[in-house]
Amino acid sequence: MKISAVIITYNEEKNIERCLQSLQAVADEIIVVDSFSTDLTESICKSFGASFIQHKFYGHIEQKNFAAKQAQYDYVLSLDADETLDETLQQEILSLKKKLIVADAYSMNRLTNYCGKWIKHSGWYPDTKTRLWNKEKGMWGGMNPHDKILMQKNSSNVFLKGNILHYSYYTIAEHYIQANKFATIAAHAYYNNGKKSSYLHIAISPLLKFIRNYFLKKGFLDGYYGFTICKITALETLWKYERLLKIQQEKVN
Repeated sequence: MKISAVIITYNEEKNIERCLQSLQAVADEIIVVDSFSTDLTESICKSFGASFIQHKFYGHIEQKNFAAKQAQYDYVLSLDADETLDETLQQEILSLKKKLIVADAYSMNRLTNYCGKWIKHSGWYPDTKTRLWNKEKGMWGGMNPHDKILMQKNSSNVFLKGNILHYSYYTIAEHYIQANKFATIAAHAYYNNGKKSSYLHIAISPLLKFIRNYFLKKGFLDGYYGFTICKITALETLWKYERLLKIQQEKVN
């Protein structure tokens, strides 16, 4: 198995070096598709020997599918710039490369670091993702900004030990900013996919989201940051449905 590692970036000088270091041991090529960064992202990527391609950003799904198409090899390993492979996952992938028979796709857990704390609950773990797959049998889909790999029917998928380590937010303020941004993207994606909002959605969905993550997913075990994560996630749900309803009303008028 030959592996093409692909990453999309925009002003990721704070994260990208850590990501690239974790990929060097397992990837046969590294491709970075960048949305015209203005910081040191390009120079850092090139210092690691990565192929650096600049491409206008139309959406997370669109950008990641474009990046996968640039891969030389059939098997694509996709990470975000703020993610790395832990040592166990690196060894799992290295062992795959020695096998004659391989699956169509491989999934693994993602463990998130939030303001310096590893989050083990709150709906954020195990957060299983398919991130290594045969690009001839699958592609990015889902709904922006929450993309996912969609495989062809009857494709095989094997779970790998280890974690993708996700260094998400360095401050709570960053989380609020991103939640606000993602709520707007999701509202437009929902509208374009025919989903509707109502005052009932606005009233009930955020509450259900908080109950699910804080109580059913045991967010309370993550302490103060668990409560904060569950609160902001519920707020993002509120904003999403409020903005979707506003879009609906504007289209009617």
